This record gives sequence, structure tokens and C-alpha cells, in this order.
Amino acid sequence: MRAPLSVVIPTLNAEIGLATSLPALMEGLSSGVIREVIFSDGGSVDGTKLMAEDSGAVFVTGPASRGGQLRRGAEAAAGEWLLFLHADTVLSPGWSAAVEAHLPSAQPGYGRLQFAGGGFAGRLVAGWANLRSRVFGLPYGDQSLLIPRSLYKQAGGYRDIPLMEDVAMARVLRGRLHALPYVAMTSAERYQRNGWLRRGSRNLWTLIRFFFGVSPERLAADYRR
Repeated sequence: MRAPLSVVIPTLNAEIGLATSLPALMEGLSSGVIREVIFSDGGSVDGTKLMAEDSGAVFVTGPASRGGQLRRGAEAAAGEWLLFLHADTVLSPGWSAAVEAHLPSAQPGYGRLQFAGGGFAGRLVAGWANLRSRVFGLPYGDQSLLIPRSLYKQAGGYRDIPLMEDVAMARVLRGRLHALPYVAMTSAERYQRNGWLRRGSRNLWTLIRFFFGVSPERLAADYRR
């Protein structure tokens, strides 16, 4: 019986994040859960492609757009389950056993967010993210998202949009997403660089505008500014 899980990682100059996230996937290979790891790249000019070659990962390329990269990665995947993972997110020890135990449910799931080195501010932001996920059914991509391939297809796959692709998917899957007993430890670098309050409030404002129909392209342009 083939391993069930394809791990899809969108990458863009991601070698630093991958140096910590890839070793955490080894337990899934050892336990026979992971079938393949796919880097869906958006034009990296660092050592990302070399890391794919050295680790035995599948490497697919295309325009830089997280939604489009996730979609291409899923199209290249052969597993019956898809685990979408950010390059700078490290799964906690025991994640593969948690995923394996969840597979018979045939339902999508996600991990519990923590920030690496985020301190009190990081715990506060992560606490809100985990509450938002449980109450409103809106986990973000940095929490990792586990979806059966059949359900992913029914949902129409990830939209090829530059921002909010994870929210769009979560809205389609709302009511079916389950919190899984592992931690998705993600980098706090962007929050530390921009300021926890500033970035957190900007993320919330972007989410509200998306719900009110502002296009992802407009949101992405404003977000970059």
C-alpha cells in the first residue's frame, strides 16, 4: 500500500525556512505516512532548487503567486491526502502519528499555531489565530492544512490569487475542519520586523476587506505597500 500523504510547500527563496522545516518531515517518511514532498516554486534564485534535489523532493515551477503555487503543487501530487505547509513552518514531534490517526475520518484538519521566539506578543497573536480557527473555522496557511484529495477537488482547489487563498479555501471547507493535536511552529520574523500590533491589525483589516468583496489583487497591492 502506497503512503497516503503528499506534502505541498510553496517556495520563493525559501532555503532558510526549509533548513528547519524539512527535518521535521523526516518522521513522516520513516513512519510511511509521506509519499512525496513537493516544492511548488515561484522563481527562487537562492538554493531552494538544490535543496529539493538533495532531499528528493519534487520541484515544480511557475509564476510567483501563493494560490497558484499551491494549486500547481496539488496538481503534481499523487497522494490521496494533501498537506499544505509553509516553508517556514515546523511541525512538532508526533505530527505524523496525529495525521495518521486522523485519516480514517476523511475530514480536513489543521495544526495549532505557535510562533518561534515570539514571546508574549506571539502567544497573544497565536491565541487569537487558534480561537479564530475553532470558532469561525478560518485557519490560515501557516497552521498547515490537511485535506483529502477528493474533498480538495470538490472544493475546486486553491484559487490562483496572490493573497487570501487560504481564507478562500477555509470558507469552502467551513464546518468540516478539525483541529489536530500537533503544533505548527512558524517564524515570527515578519511580525518582529513590522511590529506585532501593526502587522496583526493590518492582517485583520485585510481579512475584513476580503469578506466585503475587495479583490485579492487590490488587497495584495495594498499589503505590499
